[in-house]
Amino acid sequence: MKKKDPIWTKAFISLFTTNFSIFIVFYGLVSALPLYAKDVLSRSDEDAGLLMTIFLISAIIVRPFSGKLLDLVGKRKILWTTLFLYLICTGLYYVVEPFQALLVLRFVQGIFFSIATTASGSLAADNIPTSRRGAGLGYFTMSTNLAVVVGPFVALTFIQFFSYDILFLSLTTLLILGATAALMIPADKKRAKSLPKTKLSWNDLFEKKALPIAFNASLVAFAYASVLSYLSIYSQEKGLLHLTSSFFAVFAAVMLLTRPFTGRIFDEKGPQYIIIPGLFSFIIGLVLLAFMNSPSLFLLAGAFIGLGYGAVVPSFQTLAIQSTKNERSGYATATFFTLFDSGLAIGSYVLGLIASRLGYQNLYLYSIIFLFIAVVVFIVRQKKLDRFA
Repeated sequence: MKKKDPIWTKAFISLFTTNFSIFIVFYGLVSALPLYAKDVLSRSDEDAGLLMTIFLISAIIVRPFSGKLLDLVGKRKILWTTLFLYLICTGLYYVVEPFQALLVLRFVQGIFFSIATTASGSLAADNIPTSRRGAGLGYFTMSTNLAVVVGPFVALTFIQFFSYDILFLSLTTLLILGATAALMIPADKKRAKSLPKTKLSWNDLFEKKALPIAFNASLVAFAYASVLSYLSIYSQEKGLLHLTSSFFAVFAAVMLLTRPFTGRIFDEKGPQYIIIPGLFSFIIGLVLLAFMNSPSLFLLAGAFIGLGYGAVVPSFQTLAIQSTKNERSGYATATFFTLFDSGLAIGSYVLGLIASRLGYQNLYLYSIIFLFIAVVVFIVRQKKLDRFA
């Protein structure tokens, strides 16, 4: 029996740790800042959503250019530089207080977040054996999925027992540890070549082969914005804020328990056996969230959403990278995250309007529509691929 190529190499572990720290800060701030805006700065629900949207707008603007930047400068060098600048921005939350200044800080930090996550994702793809891409990228995405839990858990715990200032300092410290891990990432496998200056083309901004699956991922991101941006406010309204960290703990536990199986099924049977059940699991979770009236339903919703999100998003990212050649992995990663971030940004803003006018129950019910659309789009795409296979 042929021995499988290893996934958990030194390079992969370093990238996993670095990406984990980047997203702990991202998800920690996403959970804390809406409450910070409402409770400390006395801002509206729409303003709270704007803190998420403005961050993602800058990420979306910059993301298409990041693939070209990685090619020209080098992936590791870009990761180190943007990590340092992302760290500086994180530390500034301790001193920045006016809402307008906070919006500026969010916009600037979104730029460095965008490029750093594109670099880490592309480096991970380069360091995973081609034969194990589905499983490997699924494991790498677990660094993001774990941060979905650890970030909000740290944020909400520190808010309840300490203060926002302590939270901002703690997130900065966690990011320093992740940046240290990035120093152990080996040099790029292919050194960036110095290219003559030319006009940017479409291929320098997007990987067109990754666009269809990235668009589908944006629909999922739109729905996920309801959890990412508004769960802490919704749970506070329901008197369950103290259980929000437990919600994310259940979310993570389900993802971790199912990840080895979903990655293997993806590689051996095909993505449709993971994505379609995952989307319906996500839908069930949002229905439960909309109609929750007890702690048990709240946590059960976390389990279904965790199962769905953990199955669908890594699978979409893997399909986006597999759609093109290895040397275009940076462009495919950038394309995927550009559309995914667009879904989050638009979702955060639009769902904020829905919440302020129709309430949070309707926010979650409207989110379900986009997941049904994602199911239809994926099935139609798979049928087209099967027809031309």
